[in-house]
Amino acid sequence: MTTASMDEAEDFAYHYPPELLALLIEVIPRLSRAKRDVLLFFRGAGTPERLFADLADQLATAPDGVRKADLARTVLTRVNDGGDPLLRVRSEIVKRVCECTDFSRCWPDDQLIAHGLVARVQHVVNVKDTFTRINLERQREQQLRREGIERTAAEQADALRQRAMVQQAFFALFGEPDAHRRGKALEGVLNALFALDGLLVREAFTLRGKPGDGIIEQIDGVVQLDSHLYLVEMKWLNAPLGAGDVAQHLVRLYHRGDMRGLFLSYTPFTPAALDACRDALHQRVVSLVLLEEFVGVLNRGDNLAAMLRAKVTAAMIEKRPFLPV
Repeated sequence: MTTASMDEAEDFAYHYPPELLALLIEVIPRLSRAKRDVLLFFRGAGTPERLFADLADQLATAPDGVRKADLARTVLTRVNDGGDPLLRVRSEIVKRVCECTDFSRCWPDDQLIAHGLVARVQHVVNVKDTFTRINLERQREQQLRREGIERTAAEQADALRQRAMVQQAFFALFGEPDAHRRGKALEGVLNALFALDGLLVREAFTLRGKPGDGIIEQIDGVVQLDSHLYLVEMKWLNAPLGAGDVAQHLVRLYHRGDMRGLFLSYTPFTPAALDACRDALHQRVVSLVLLEEFVGVLNRGDNLAAMLRAKVTAAMIEKRPFLPV
């Protein structure tokens, strides 16, 4: 974290505003599995023992009566009310959350949610590591300008900035509890994400949900990859996708000439869904992608188009509609 970013974090941490306090209360308990680790997080951030000694005693004597969220809420409230003496502690707590990149200690069901919440905290305090890389790229641009390649450097910096913005917006979706907001935001994020790596968006995405199920966002659109058009559909369900969930998309492909299919899912595909898509490969090219694979592409800085090409190749040559990445 740069000195400027630290100053921003300290200014912001003078007293946590309600939005930041609520995010911290929600994310810190998700960053570890054990209740005692919540208190270890605060101890590591320099929180005085007196602010959580009673909670440690309660955890030792009656652990079943204490929830991780209650521990985080109580300590954060006390730290937030601590005034100037706890300014550095508040700043360190924010800094540690923003710098969190390893979510392996979270419960599996909490990993993507924690990832999204950390991204939202980073957005609120404006200390995301990506901004440091962008500042370094801007310094490199000055050197390139002296070498006569200013235009190329500016294009690279702009690409980094756009990728950072898309990455932050995409990760934040996993921490958004409101299905409608998540769906509306996902519309723009996916358009930007596809276009970012050379996938031409031929139609804007439109959102639809199944009646009575407010947590589903189905997104239809058309993208172009290597001169081929792909009909895109996405489902954000709570359960693995079955054959019935992919059937409608396959039927739409059969009625669209040489159109290929791209199916995105938040949850895994069942064996029945994989079989249905494998059978469809006799007539159409169909590739399946998990939303978490997009997370991996962004984290590694990989090219999305290259990942999709690998999946399409596996579908065409090996008759594998889903190639895990």
